[in-house]
Amino acid sequence: MGWFWADSPRSNPAVVAPSSASSPPPSCPMHKPSESNAAPFPPRQDAPRSIPSSCPVSRDPNHPLLHSLQPQSSSPSTTEAQHTTSSTSSTLSKLNPLNYMPSLSNARPTDSPQSVSLPLDRETSTIPRADNDENWEYPSPQQMYNAMLRKGYTDTPAEHVESMVAVHNFLNEGAWREIEEWERIFAPGLSHGWEICSKGEKGIAFERAKQEFLAARREALGLPANQEEEQRKPKLVRFQGRPKEPSPKARMLGMMGMIMPEKFGGEPPFDRHDWYVARKNPDGTVTEVRYVIDYYSGGVQATGEPVFYLDIRPALDTPTAAVERAMRWGGDIWHRASGASAREAAKRDAENNNRG
Repeated sequence: MGWFWADSPRSNPAVVAPSSASSPPPSCPMHKPSESNAAPFPPRQDAPRSIPSSCPVSRDPNHPLLHSLQPQSSSPSTTEAQHTTSSTSSTLSKLNPLNYMPSLSNARPTDSPQSVSLPLDRETSTIPRADNDENWEYPSPQQMYNAMLRKGYTDTPAEHVESMVAVHNFLNEGAWREIEEWERIFAPGLSHGWEICSKGEKGIAFERAKQEFLAARREALGLPANQEEEQRKPKLVRFQGRPKEPSPKARMLGMMGMIMPEKFGGEPPFDRHDWYVARKNPDGTVTEVRYVIDYYSGGVQATGEPVFYLDIRPALDTPTAAVERAMRWGGDIWHRASGASAREAAKRDAENNNRG
């Protein structure tokens, strides 16, 4: 799935939700800006979890609450300022540093307006955690409903929540597969990245298909997984929902849509996430890479299945990230402009003729 660096979100390949997941109702918070940061899969509340000994919030210069975490000056302060600091500290103590969200209850509230009982089971994702050897867990339908009540969405029918959870999980699995592809291309280094990107998007798709075939073949033969490849796989450190903070690219596309609506017009993203990923470098060190994900709604198919477009790319936090995005975008242009596609097609035709 290539959901990155598109000239227009509508040109990206569509993500069609599974048939079991019907279109979210109009009251679904996926189509509304949230009053608080949304999280793709909050940590479970009913079981112990491993938390890094060093809080990532205090080391992240981009954290929105960073200034609230700095030591207070010894200069005199007013009683009001002291009260604000105390209140902020109390709020921060209730947030999980891995998703900047309060823990979600997995029990049905006594005053809940829901008319049906919702499942309490949580589905385990395929996304590995960076703080232990387990995978992240998605919220249960009851947790999702409790979160919506906390945000004020009391008009959401409880019977629709299971479908919303299915769409939620489906989108995040697709987002992670795209991030894995970025990491597979660029984690070994920029030279490896250009070697792959210079083959164009078709070459990238072919390489992905080859890797998936080899993995399926090993599994079918009962062979162990390639340990070197397993150790190089990225892991998700933490994530943050930022629905009220459009990404620079989304804002730029919005302005271009006003100037050229026939080419760039369309609805803005209904949500934005920032995912912080642990990248294993060739020398064994680990680098944290931030990925920006813009979620676009693509309407509903004739079958009733909702369609979504995900625009996923590394954030421009470092010069390396800028080069990676330029390579991924420019490599495909170079591949087509240099006539490589035509030469490869001619080569394939010649090989087929020789076989015939």
